[in-house]
This record gives sequence, C-alpha cells and structure tokens, in this order.
Amino acid sequence: MISNGDDTIKNLGSDVQESLPSTRVFLSRVGITGMRRVLRLKSSLHAGTRPHTLFFAEMDLFAHLDSTRSGVHMSRFTENIEDIAYEMAAEASPDIETLAERMALAIARTQGTSRSEVRIRAQFPMTKNAPVTGAEVEDLFTFIGIAISNGNSTRRAIGVEVNGLTVCPCAQSMVIEQSRERLIASGYSPAQADDITSILPMASHNQRGRGTLIIGTEDDILAEDLVRLVEASMSSEIYELLKRPDELRVVTKAHANPRFVEDVVREMIKGVTQNLTALSDDAFVLARQENFESIHAHNAYAERCGLLGDMRHELRADSATGEGRSAHSLESWLDSLL
Repeated sequence: MISNGDDTIKNLGSDVQESLPSTRVFLSRVGITGMRRVLRLKSSLHAGTRPHTLFFAEMDLFAHLDSTRSGVHMSRFTENIEDIAYEMAAEASPDIETLAERMALAIARTQGTSRSEVRIRAQFPMTKNAPVTGAEVEDLFTFIGIAISNGNSTRRAIGVEVNGLTVCPCAQSMVIEQSRERLIASGYSPAQADDITSILPMASHNQRGRGTLIIGTEDDILAEDLVRLVEASMSSEIYELLKRPDELRVVTKAHANPRFVEDVVREMIKGVTQNLTALSDDAFVLARQENFESIHAHNAYAERCGLLGDMRHELRADSATGEGRSAHSLESWLDSLL
C-alpha cells in the first residue's frame, strides 16, 4: 500500500512483467544503457594517488529475458546500482572489473534470470611525462569492466581504450621512392640517394588511431599496463600537451615507425604474450584498432580475438601463412562457463 498525502492507493494491480507476453520469444538483452555514475575505486590501479579515486563512469546493465515473461523489472537495475553505491561509500571497490562482477551477480539474483551482463566504461586520468622536456601531462583514458553472471558464478574481463598516432607505411614507401628518383636525377648516386632517404624522416599521411585491448581473466591486471601495451603498438603515443621539442620527437618517432592498422593489432598481441606471461593459456584476448584516416572519408579497422594459448602457439610457430585456431568472440568466451 502506498500513501500519498491523504490519498492511499491500496491496489497497484498485478505484476505485468511476470505475465506471459503476447509473442513468446526470448530476448538476449533487456535492460538500461547510458547510466552515469561517479565511482569510487581503490588506488591500486593508479599508484601514487589518493587512497581512493573518483571516476566518471557510464554503465550498461542487461538481463536475459525468457519467453515466459513480458519484461524485466527496470527499477531493480537502478536499485542494484544504488545498493552497491551505498556499499562503495563505506569501502571503495578494488577495481572496475570487480565492480562489474558484483553488479552482474546482484542483477542476476534480483531479476531471477539465467544471465546478466554489466559493462562499465570509466574515464581515468594518468600522468605521463613529455618525451623531451619531461613536463608532466595528465591524459584521460577509458577503462572497461565487463562481467556476466547466472546468479551463482561470474566471469569478467578488463580492458582499455587508448588513442595514439599511426603513420601509413605504403604512402611513405612511395614518398621514399619518389625522393630517391629525384636525388638521382639531381646528380646523386643511387648509393647516396639510399643513404639520404634512410637518414631523413620521410613524409606520409598519418592518423589518430584508437586501440582497444580487453583481457578476460580472473587474475589481477593493472589497467595502466594495458594502456602502455596499446600505446607501444602504434607508431607513437600522443600527449594532451606538447612543447615544440616534444612535438618534434613525437612526429619523427612516428615517421620512423610506420604501421598499418593490422600491424597495430599484431603488436598488441605480441605485447600481451611478452609482458603478461603469468596469464594462463585459457585467458581471453581481444585486440582492436580503428584508424581515423586523414586522406580518406572512411576509417581503417582490424581486430583479433581468441584464447591467449592459441596466440602463443602462433607466435612460437612463427608461421608466415595460415589461419589462427581461435574462433572465440568476447560474448562466447564470457558465456562459456555459465
């Protein structure tokens, strides 16, 4: 019974969400998207900061809806967030993927569903030093926490989105060849032309790229480490603020290290295998790169996902041809234990 001043509502009607739908088809995801919150996480992900750090986050919360129910209880999604937010007020969550895991478990139980899913994207500041002047620069990165649950068990993944700079090897190769021809036409020998083009930075078109790296594992991973892996996979990292010597270093570094969008994804995978050696072979890896082209109206895109053990096998084999054995998607990996 709900009281509203002098008016008392005694009967709110039946629970329509629990009734049979007119069309009995199950739905993979039902829930809310774009829920915005300020989260409080421990600083274990961000050494040298205050004991607890605040993050602006956007969340998507979903539940599987079977064919016998008309709808989910939308209010329970926000209730779950409020309950967990109350808990966080007393003690910050250790990391974003653990928070997603707690939310997914709560949603599965309160919704009475066989599958729930939570995706959190949080803006996270990291302090870097400019490459020449050493000036401290604070850049924002996106951290990603993903979890699913059946009400009893959970599975989770952590990821990052990172912007960087890439330089096109193909265009640069054409510029080098044209420069070489012009040098020879001006009286330089072929050997001298080769020396000059190998010493001087050669022009190419470049683009800002966005790399995404997601690791599915129960092991603890520092999101900052993933940021550094993604940055290292591109032609150069980028900075919010650069003095002129720093700008020169970034540009020359990028043009000395041209990479296709495909190269970036492969470098991410190599970086994971070389630096995250403690991860088990059944850890899941998704590496994705999208380049926002400067001389085209479209973007360039590449992706690889699958089990880390398969990727390690490929790199050990050093095979020039052939298909990888992994056929997993992030969704299928998340679902495989439920």
